[in-house]
Amino acid sequence: MDIKIGVDARILSKQLTGIGRYVLRMCSGLLKVKGVSLYLYSPAPILDQYLCDLDGAVIQTMNIQSGILQQVWGEVYLPYWAVKNKVDVFWGPAHRLPRLLSIDIAQVVTIHDLVWKYSGSSMRPLSQVLEQFQMPFAVNRADKVVTVSQSTAVAVMDTFSVSSEKVSTILLASDGLACGESAFEALHKFGLSRSFFLFVGTLEPRKNLLNLLAAYAALPDSIRGQMDFVIAGGKGWGGINLQETVDNLKISKYVKLLGYVDESSLATLYDNAQFLAMPSLYEGFGLPLLEAMAYGTPVLTSNNSSMPEVAGDAGIYVDAVDVSSIKDGLSQMIRNDELRMKLAKNARINVKSYSWERSVGQLIDVFSEVVSNKRLNAS
Repeated sequence: MDIKIGVDARILSKQLTGIGRYVLRMCSGLLKVKGVSLYLYSPAPILDQYLCDLDGAVIQTMNIQSGILQQVWGEVYLPYWAVKNKVDVFWGPAHRLPRLLSIDIAQVVTIHDLVWKYSGSSMRPLSQVLEQFQMPFAVNRADKVVTVSQSTAVAVMDTFSVSSEKVSTILLASDGLACGESAFEALHKFGLSRSFFLFVGTLEPRKNLLNLLAAYAALPDSIRGQMDFVIAGGKGWGGINLQETVDNLKISKYVKLLGYVDESSLATLYDNAQFLAMPSLYEGFGLPLLEAMAYGTPVLTSNNSSMPEVAGDAGIYVDAVDVSSIKDGLSQMIRNDELRMKLAKNARINVKSYSWERSVGQLIDVFSEVVSNKRLNAS
């Protein structure tokens, strides 16, 4: 089936985070499918470094930087462009659909999480309000809702009272990020000369960094001294001054704050870390878990939401709100080489269950289904 797909690609106008990486990987995969024409819409220019992965797409952008005006763009220009291009299906890959989009166009939305419901206090207040306003409309308007984990699928069905037939779970994947410079050069650039464990993620309350740092600080010097703590992630929100927190905990000589790192450097960090620490308060999927496992890197993560589903037997689990639980988990992972080796072996096996190619194929199946149904109902 030849199919024209319109995509709200505004997230590709910013540095990639987890959802952005999902959108880029899926769009890149869709462009390889015979018969697919992809139309990418954004209120601001898509960043140059992503364009090579989007070769063949029709890209329509403006140069709107204001957040409020971008919201207006999404409700006015976006549906207009989709109609003008005569797309068969419109995909909202991040929780929203335009209210003015023609109902003659099949519509699919991807829901990654319900942070606003399960961990609302960890969001920016404006973001929480927008999610509460936009998500119910998108779920109800969509012909099909895609979720990225079974945990999120259950949450969507329970919260919005939609049937299981309307929801399709399509898992994320990780084929491994490409390393650029040598590991020695990359690690030297960051001043990393000792064994370390890694945190990856936007620096915001939901990621639970304050409890993770407190747990690390509570370890005896004899354990903490065996492994540095490396934090890689762009600044989010919440007014957390990590450097001040690290200084107050008196662990500055052990903690490396790298800020946002590019994909090449991130690949090197995953590949050389002893384990990934991700004890989030809530995750709809937790892509860094999968990315770490793609390098055979075991994980320490939370026992809530989707994280046990993703990490499987490649990690150990802690109570995200209990500092002593996180401390005990860190102690196990730092001291027990045999445990890490066992979990690393499981990680290499687990990650084989995930594939971007399979995920793209499943998304195409969803698009084909809703387009066929729309055409049948119109005839």
